[in-house]
Amino acid sequence: MRKIFMWRWIFFLVGMMVMSLGISMTIKGQRLGIGPWDVLHVGLYQNFGLSIGTWGIITGFLIILVTAAVLKQWPQVGTWLNMVLIGLFIDLFNWLLPDFSSMTGQVSIFTCGVLVLAYGIGIYVAPNVGAGPRDSLMLILVDKLGIGVKKVRTMIEVTVAIAGWLLGGPVGVGTVIIALLIGQIVHYSLPQCRRLLLKIIQEDESVLFIKKMEKA
Repeated sequence: MRKIFMWRWIFFLVGMMVMSLGISMTIKGQRLGIGPWDVLHVGLYQNFGLSIGTWGIITGFLIILVTAAVLKQWPQVGTWLNMVLIGLFIDLFNWLLPDFSSMTGQVSIFTCGVLVLAYGIGIYVAPNVGAGPRDSLMLILVDKLGIGVKKVRTMIEVTVAIAGWLLGGPVGVGTVIIALLIGQIVHYSLPQCRRLLLKIIQEDESVLFIKKMEKA
């Protein structure tokens, strides 16, 4: 059981790191536009300072407060880690990654970023350790409004994209691409990551069983 617990948390943490790398890559190609939530975070950063990752943490914390008030309970530890670590990782990768001045470079880093982001989501969601603040908000609205996940997700992302655009955040064709394609890619990446996690866990369990047999 400890092996299973360990691998679930490894996937969760690695997935958040990979997802943050993908977000930072799309931000480096922001001439095309970036994801709806990142439009908001960049807009807040441009107007009020701090950092993009810090605004991600602040908005995540505010969402947690709202969802906790509605559900009358605090979220899982994974949700808190998601809120803090993704913001920190985004700032780290924004610092490490170079800037791309040419349009070719921006298109390349953005395209790769979308794929990395989608697979990062698959890795971090696969172990089912805890949903991020924004995913929790989406699920609450689905329950309260009685409409489908796609409609609620679209409603949320359009709202935050407009808010970010009003603050000067970079909205463009890339924003639409992320909104439309991420879910489609995650449709494939999530089951792939779940199969990989199960395979690793089963192999570890098999090794432990063999060692026990050798000691007997």
